[in-house]
Amino acid sequence: MHEQHTTGEFRRTVTLLDATMVVAGIMIGSGIFIVSADIARTVGSAGWLLVVWAITGVITLTGALSYGELAGMFPQAGGQYIYLRESYGPLVAFLYGWTFFLVIQTGSIAAVGVAFAKFTAVLFPVFSESNVIVRVGDIAVSMAHILAIAVIIGLTWLNTRGIRIGTLVQNVFTFGKIGSLVLLIVLAFVGYNHRAIELNLATFWDAQSVRIAAVGSILATALSGIGLVVALAVAQVGSLFSSDGWNNITFAAGEVVRPQRTIPLALALGAIMVTVLYLLVNVAYIVTLPVRGVPNGATPFEQGIQFAAADRVGAAAAEVMFPGIGALLMAVLIMISTFGCDNGMILAGARCYYAMARDGLFFASVGRLNKYGAPATALWVQGVWASLLCLSGRYGDLLDYVVFAVLLFYVLTVVGIFILRRKRPDIPRPVKAVGYPLLPALYIAAAAFISVVLLIAKPSYTYPGLAIVLAGVPVYYLWRRRATT
Repeated sequence: MHEQHTTGEFRRTVTLLDATMVVAGIMIGSGIFIVSADIARTVGSAGWLLVVWAITGVITLTGALSYGELAGMFPQAGGQYIYLRESYGPLVAFLYGWTFFLVIQTGSIAAVGVAFAKFTAVLFPVFSESNVIVRVGDIAVSMAHILAIAVIIGLTWLNTRGIRIGTLVQNVFTFGKIGSLVLLIVLAFVGYNHRAIELNLATFWDAQSVRIAAVGSILATALSGIGLVVALAVAQVGSLFSSDGWNNITFAAGEVVRPQRTIPLALALGAIMVTVLYLLVNVAYIVTLPVRGVPNGATPFEQGIQFAAADRVGAAAAEVMFPGIGALLMAVLIMISTFGCDNGMILAGARCYYAMARDGLFFASVGRLNKYGAPATALWVQGVWASLLCLSGRYGDLLDYVVFAVLLFYVLTVVGIFILRRKRPDIPRPVKAVGYPLLPALYIAAAAFISVVLLIAKPSYTYPGLAIVLAGVPVYYLWRRRATT
């Protein structure tokens, strides 16, 4: 099952800096500039908005520290897919790889590509989603879709030229976005808005959920006790997805220098850096805009974080800080952020399918490397499917569906640490899970609790995601049968 399919060899050239930039660069996409609006509508105050992001940060960091042990044990291409295979066997690993290829990675690449196009349209209106160039049935192909696909295809081609090119692009754009975020935070703190701070302090711990009841009016519901706990769990959908992707560096473990040390350290450094940045960005929003607003507000300040136009909180904050040009400045920042994010996901995702192909669970050609040591076929298969998802316009729905599946596989992977400690005690563990068994157990409990709440509170999101995962079961057995005939 593990026969050699390579026409080249992976080259260990990815340094600690490169690996950390992959972790941080994939985590920081467009979510941090948008999802705080929905979180603010769910919890209703500045204090609880920050608590939601803090909980996400703790969950993310705990998960990243737990993965360090697995990364040290299995320093080869495939990452999380390999960890699940070693813990549970090929079926569970395939279900992860199936969902990862079908929706998680490719859907994210499509969504981030379209986000890049949407914000490019702020500067160059020709790329607007409303600029439709052809219609085929219910599918409308706009210039935004064309630009998104061009970015995906272009970055895919770049990454077929070898991982040094891929990590160079990643480093440049990740440094760019981190620098831009730091500048945004500093400018917000220096030019803070007295009125916004007064309003937010007055209701700092006054939790409430709001929804639009009629044109221009809102219905607010006070939250306390179990209602507040459920709201905090439901609010994690946006913040967890904005913090996702930290595990992607594990897929490229076969190309990392001293992976047993480098990957655990990169996971920890990247997760800490992004968690701190995200909290500070939200503080920047809070000192610039009131959390509470009205849907028909005449200005970004009146709309507040809750009802920022199209949920673009970052753009609203920038417009308050720099009237007239704020939206343009934020568009440039998000273009840099999404371009770098897509590059990282394209680079990393292909290594998962490569590992699947080496196990006989994907097309054999996907398990080959080109003369540059890159899994070129895996990259192109991923690029084509992500492009089709762009055109379908369904990637947003698909990503909503798989939030639950993503959490489920994270939980299974961390449970795998406990299983492998018992089942494979003799495997060298250069790095051990920080705080074992307490911290990994807390991660499992927190992520499982959020998953259960989502099953109950958002069944229209979670059950389709579960269906996508389970649809992989017959595919797995068909593939195994095909491989043995």
